[in-house]
Amino acid sequence: MTFRNKKDYLHYLRTKDVSIEPRINWAGDYLEDKLGKKFKVIRPRMPKREDAKYAEWKIFFERYIPFLKGKFILVGSSLGGIFLAKYLSENRLPRKALSVYLICAPFDDTVAGEDLVGGFKLKIDLSLIEINTHNLALLFSENDNVVPVSHAKKYAKKLPNAKIIIYKDRNGHFNVPTFPEIIKMIKSDVTG
Repeated sequence: MTFRNKKDYLHYLRTKDVSIEPRINWAGDYLEDKLGKKFKVIRPRMPKREDAKYAEWKIFFERYIPFLKGKFILVGSSLGGIFLAKYLSENRLPRKALSVYLICAPFDDTVAGEDLVGGFKLKIDLSLIEINTHNLALLFSENDNVVPVSHAKKYAKKLPNAKIIIYKDRNGHFNVPTFPEIIKMIKSDVTG
């Protein structure tokens, strides 16, 4: 999440719903369990996730680039998705990614109830993303209450070679404990 100012951020902290229930998410241990020992999953915990700044995320992300050896796949979800879109559209990777998956990534500041600030705004030309990867897929859900599926169409206009996948229902903003389709796609990338 990003906020225009400290006052908005503090208001968010005071009013955010809290829960003591464990959070089950497909991006957690599920990936390691389902992909198996042939895959190494690196999951950076980006700084200040609830008051994110692109410049800070960029510094931290670049510290992981030396670990991207052999065939590698990048997956970014939500704010992580637009982060990857911005980073890959402005910076050339040392080697092409086998695949890049952007999951429910906002395209611009038209997300209801949220401000996309903090440096995450995309530039007009996104073509370097397609140069940085052999395969690019963008995944959206029709019933996403955070990032509308209309953002998929915006990406499609800028990224003509991207595969756009729109699911009918992924429990809103991909709030699902399992995501077998992404496992199948990743395994197919490596064997195909």
